[in-house]
Amino acid sequence: MSDLASKTCVPCRGGVPALKGEELVALSHQVPLWQVVNEHHVTRKFEFPDFRKALAFVNRVGEVAEQQGHHPDILLAWGRAEITVFTHKIDGLAESDFILAAKIDKLYP
Repeated sequence: MSDLASKTCVPCRGGVPALKGEELVALSHQVPLWQVVNEHHVTRKFEFPDFRKALAFVNRVGEVAEQQGHHPDILLAWGRAEITVFTHKIDGLAESDFILAAKIDKLYP
């Protein structure tokens, strides 16, 4: 597990460029189970044996998101959850997106 999970998300106020190139690749290697899509967002699917466990996971993700002040898009379905993270103010990826992804990874059994 990367040290990203020990960091704190920093609120983005906009006006900064989204991550691209080598810096984006370096961060993505620290959360290898997440897929970088079009250098715009990261996404990961999580599977569970039933709806109740998927819901419990999503609720834990929500708590971490609130603590960090950084909120992912969450799709909840029977036996699965899909999490998508990006920074809306810059319409792309920032370090905080990878921090949140690493923190979410720690919640998954």
